[in-house]
Amino acid sequence: MESTLHPKPGPANIAVVGCGYWGTNHARTFSELGALYAVSDRHLERAGALAAKHGIKAMGFEDLLADPAVDGVVLALPPHHHADQAIAVLEAGKHLLVEKPIALSVADARRVVDAAKRSGLIAMTGHVLRFHPAFEALEAMIAAGDLGAVRYIHSHRVGLGKFHAENDALWDIAPHDLSLILAITGEKPVNVRGVGSAMLNRLSDFAHLHLQFPGGVRSHVFASRLNPYRERKLTVIGSKAMAVFDDVAPWNQKLAVYRHKVWEDDDGWQSEMVDPDYIAIPDGMPLTRECAHFLDCIATGAAPRTPVSDGLAVIEILSEGTVRHD
Repeated sequence: MESTLHPKPGPANIAVVGCGYWGTNHARTFSELGALYAVSDRHLERAGALAAKHGIKAMGFEDLLADPAVDGVVLALPPHHHADQAIAVLEAGKHLLVEKPIALSVADARRVVDAAKRSGLIAMTGHVLRFHPAFEALEAMIAAGDLGAVRYIHSHRVGLGKFHAENDALWDIAPHDLSLILAITGEKPVNVRGVGSAMLNRLSDFAHLHLQFPGGVRSHVFASRLNPYRERKLTVIGSKAMAVFDDVAPWNQKLAVYRHKVWEDDDGWQSEMVDPDYIAIPDGMPLTRECAHFLDCIATGAAPRTPVSDGLAVIEILSEGTVRHD
């Protein structure tokens, strides 16, 4: 994908739309990268306070779309607003980074992808964990064959809250892990089966998602926002070794490789457990790396690692996986 705008020296000017928790993080990060130009929010006082904090301007959404100084826009909004505003950003000739989920229906997500194709601009999904140094190291190990052939992937992302009026646990939490699983497999699943359980209201607080991929890999995702402990683990089972990306663990233990031995003899299948090898990973905040990648794509015209088509693929899985509730 090549940009239709000419690169300019120095960082691009970025406007952040949505000054809630995650938008505030984006604003801080782009400010640190020297690229924050403006913020926008329907709550004018909130936008004004964040603008004053960073010494930049607060703008209305239509005003920033009309401002030729704005090169790129970050959307960190309630997800039911993402699709329409993402399309407006692209039609205004601005590069786009839209938080997950990029829409709440497959049809709307496809509209965003189609708008991105028409625009020729950078259009990126905010799948921040793809930029975690531990996951990048895991990807490199898989590509190098250190784990052998990948057989199974499972993720557990559980904790207490946050509760949302529009999204159940699957739509709110699972996109993180689905983006990682899709990156590892490099293909879309051929079979998706989901089960959700609602404890507090009509929206599921627990969700299980089972995936089967054409290459033979199988996977499951367990997501919960009503759990007494916090867990953020992605486990990859390979033919030679197993690896765990644990985002709750201390930095020097976030990526562990287990080289357990499993074999078959006259007495049946046997196994021998060994201590894990902890893989050294470089320092780096995933959000900073993601934002810097967005700026680099704007500057060079390179295709983003997490295009909006990735966001569409995740939403297709979520839509297929939310057909059953108990």
